[in-house]
Amino acid sequence: MSDVLPAALTDWFTQKGWQPHAHQLQVMEARDNPVCLLIAPTGCGKTLAGFLPSLADLAQAPHAGLHTLYVSPLKALAADIKRNLRVPAEEMGLDIRIEDRTGDSSATQKRRQRADPPQILLTTPESLALLTSYSDAERIFSGLKRVVIDEVHALSESKRGDQLMLSLAALQRMCPDLQRIGLSATVQDPEEIAGFMACHPAPCHIIQAPPGPLPDIAMLQIDAPAPWSGGGAGYAIPQVLREVAQHNTVLIFHNTRAQAEIFFHKLWQLNEENLPIAIHHGSLSRAQRERVEAAMVAGALRAIVCTGSLDLGLDWGNVDLVIQVGAPKNVKRLVQRIGRANHRYNSPSKARLVPANRFEVVECVAALQAVRADDLDGEPMGPGPRDVLCQHILIAACAGPFCADDLYGQITTAGRYAQLTRAEFDACLEFCATGGYALKAYDRWRRLLQTADGKWQLRDPRAAQRIRMNIGTIQDSDRLKVRLRGRGGRALGEVEEAFAATLVPGDSFLIGGQVVRYEGLRDLTVEVTKQPGKKPKIATFSGTKFATSTQLSQRILAGFQQKDWPEMPGYMRDWIALQRHVSLLPRADRLLVESFPHEGRFATVVYGFAGRNALQTLGLLLSKRMEEARLAPLSFVATDYAVMLLSLEPLGDAAELLAPAGLRDGLETWLAGNAVMKRSFRGCAVIAGLIERNTPGQRKSCRQATFSSDILYDTLLKYDPEHVLMQITREEARRGLVDFDRIEEMLARCAGRLDHKELDRLSPFAAPLFLEMGRVPVQGEAQERLLAQETARLMEASGLNKIVMAPVQ
Repeated sequence: MSDVLPAALTDWFTQKGWQPHAHQLQVMEARDNPVCLLIAPTGCGKTLAGFLPSLADLAQAPHAGLHTLYVSPLKALAADIKRNLRVPAEEMGLDIRIEDRTGDSSATQKRRQRADPPQILLTTPESLALLTSYSDAERIFSGLKRVVIDEVHALSESKRGDQLMLSLAALQRMCPDLQRIGLSATVQDPEEIAGFMACHPAPCHIIQAPPGPLPDIAMLQIDAPAPWSGGGAGYAIPQVLREVAQHNTVLIFHNTRAQAEIFFHKLWQLNEENLPIAIHHGSLSRAQRERVEAAMVAGALRAIVCTGSLDLGLDWGNVDLVIQVGAPKNVKRLVQRIGRANHRYNSPSKARLVPANRFEVVECVAALQAVRADDLDGEPMGPGPRDVLCQHILIAACAGPFCADDLYGQITTAGRYAQLTRAEFDACLEFCATGGYALKAYDRWRRLLQTADGKWQLRDPRAAQRIRMNIGTIQDSDRLKVRLRGRGGRALGEVEEAFAATLVPGDSFLIGGQVVRYEGLRDLTVEVTKQPGKKPKIATFSGTKFATSTQLSQRILAGFQQKDWPEMPGYMRDWIALQRHVSLLPRADRLLVESFPHEGRFATVVYGFAGRNALQTLGLLLSKRMEEARLAPLSFVATDYAVMLLSLEPLGDAAELLAPAGLRDGLETWLAGNAVMKRSFRGCAVIAGLIERNTPGQRKSCRQATFSSDILYDTLLKYDPEHVLMQITREEARRGLVDFDRIEEMLARCAGRLDHKELDRLSPFAAPLFLEMGRVPVQGEAQERLLAQETARLMEASGLNKIVMAPVQ
């Protein structure tokens, strides 16, 4: 140890009675590698390992100004690390400042940090991008030696990670000897994460710690069977409360914020022992989140109902059990959440799964098998998104004039942008400079100009403020603040603007676990008063609704082919056996389609197992094709597993309906004018800087931004359909909200093999679909026929038809 660590660190480990782990020493030994990635299980000292080289540097020689940047995807994680890092630094006798800089930091603190940076600064991708946009960025970062990137596996799956890598490329130009250290939990493909982290052409050095013990993970034993449908899991609350009473601290994870609010409300209603339970999610006010976090640190809470806001490496309180409510949808996310329990090296984590309905029981069993087999999921990374690149070009212009050749060379050192062509870069630069062919006549989008020396700069230096106000890739600004009415009313959190638009004075809803009454909207703030005891409406929060991953779907389909699935509860084995007897079980290599009459209508069910977004899109495309075939579709509903369509006419040739060529043709036609496409365009346009959500002194409402983006979309679709933002939007839609790539994957694995079961009644697997919320109506011939039938019936009942048909005298 003494050969690798300086005396101050060696003495500190000795005083603690600790020995550094092998992977921590390996990170120290790799301190001269330009890029280093440590992959290690939760609780094994990853964060300390990432900081050891910096603490060693600072122990050996004083350093004025910024030495190390720590970047995490969560503001709360930065604050947590600040608390936990200051203690060893003080115990080692290091005279250094450790501070955080996030969206929660005060303007005074931010100004001071720019003028006099601390030795260690803890921040987020957005705050770092903002720092690189200032003209004095080179001075701020002049002494920077190292960047520690925490939870890099999570960042690699979002545009926030792409923005971070572009910011690091800018830092690398300012500080050529800068070292990057990435910290990640167990991942399926270390080389892919290393490629994301890389600073081309420098390779990434990978260090892998031993995997640690297998987790203690199982289904929670519940007295009642899971319901046929729904997502609340209210049936399990008595057993969940029993687990809370038997453990120190329990994290109860949900996939969406709305589900967390509903569950927390019901939990409190049945909490007869008055166990201290709190709720934590991203739509709550900063003050409420901080109160919950402080209570966790103090060990004052027995349970926290939470969402992804506590997914990542927070080490608060004595958490000894994790409960996942609802199917996990993604094995990696489940493993990450499991790791929050017994957050110690070589101590098995303990977790219990609570499926919300019958299909989720199947998914939970498949997820348990995947965790035990260490079979993690993950979609392959594509090229770096170009809307983020457009924003980065504008950020670079804020910092000062730049040479296009230099900026292109800098950008192509960033992992996912290594294959960016010069033509693609030039198209993004042209967009930033003029808005593109169809928009160049408008001054508001003419933001850059080229000077006599060939460099690019802002056309109007005052535009820098507006660009900085819109930095970031998180699309959550369509939410409104919720505040108690009255002078100095306390902030409670946020709700979606679309939800707020449905409220009338007197309506009640849930936020932060309490029922409040809507009083009115004032200055884009929802004003409420407390109203305990009423049955609330439920706030529709903008938290992500995850889709079941491809790998997990394949495990489910493989499980159906077993003669018996022994891990299934008895009532589930009976349900599956009945489906096999009445119809067929879905298979990975064949597409199962069922059709049957139901209450005077005809139902068609396609078991695609391709995720909710993809099957929602499939429902829209099949509705269009059924309309063309004069089948008069009425509505459809989609889940992660199947899509069901109701029509006035029975299904004929299922193979013709699902022909890949017809679906692809239908996609292009349908996408052009669809609201989903416009929503994707709005997201890309905001990130790329075409639409500003925030301007000095005001903020656009979601409705205003949507109106602006719809006009722009229709204009570009008509006059410039190959505009760079239209290209980006099509790419985004295919793998995002529309997720047609998953439909393509489904069609490819089935390769035209299709089983069409024509039944005389609904099947066991189809039954839950009739109970699903969110049925989408189809406007077309069916509505006209039903209207004509109802008109005829009313006329018959009233005798009006005889009057109408009587000859004129």
